Amino acid sequence: MIHGASPRVSDRLRVFVGFSADEMMATTVAINSMLHFAGTLRLNVQRISRLSLLQCYTRPTRIDDNGQLWDEISDAPMSTDHAIARFFIPWLRDYQGWALFTDGDVLCRRDVRELFALADERYAVMCVQHPPLLSVGYKKDGDRQLAYPRKNWSSVMLWNCGHPANRHLTLDTLNGVSGKALHGFVWLEDSQIGALPPEWNWLVGLSAPVDNPAIVHYTQGLPTLPDHAHDPYADEWFAQARRAGYAVEQPPPPLEAAG
Repeated sequence: MIHGASPRVSDRLRVFVGFSADEMMATTVAINSMLHFAGTLRLNVQRISRLSLLQCYTRPTRIDDNGQLWDEISDAPMSTDHAIARFFIPWLRDYQGWALFTDGDVLCRRDVRELFALADERYAVMCVQHPPLLSVGYKKDGDRQLAYPRKNWSSVMLWNCGHPANRHLTLDTLNGVSGKALHGFVWLEDSQIGALPPEWNWLVGLSAPVDNPAIVHYTQGLPTLPDHAHDPYADEWFAQARRAGYAVEQPPPPLEAAG
């Protein structure tokens, strides 16, 4: 490339951000926070969901009487439209190059080019390897919180799309195996899963404290929810939302109980 020339779209780092129609603001904040630090000329960012995959995504899906999205192959609820879509990324990239996936409820606080710099060709996927979450409860605005091995590992993934092991993710596999199997990386050997530093997927309310987390993940609820409006870095989340054009203000903290 000629020195000083703008990068071509094909030269930019590929990023996919999970998207659900009811989380439009969250996804917009996630993308804007990435671009705020990296710049639009360095990243090629696109949203991904089961709906964006058109005919490629043929998994039977239904909405129950309570409005809960269900993946029928897994016989399990999905809290977002991108619960399974993230695993289509190597296929979408024609099994070539590197790509980053993040859930839509994240806030980037550093340049994701630092994350791409950690890419190691030995691994098919790299992620923060969170300790097991064994309890079952609720998250966000009443969604069921399911417990399974490698919970939250797939919420931020650096994909080595060209790794031979990822060629097992054919459309037949992606549309035919359970979500639990995909989120558990069952097509990979343990040695093919690389570990990222914990600051690259810091789970609010769950992860151990770290200095200057690079990606803050509001997996239990966005700052727009009253119980999470003053979670760590929520002020930065609201600031990014305003930069994205949303007329939102962080509510004042609750008054401390007298006495």
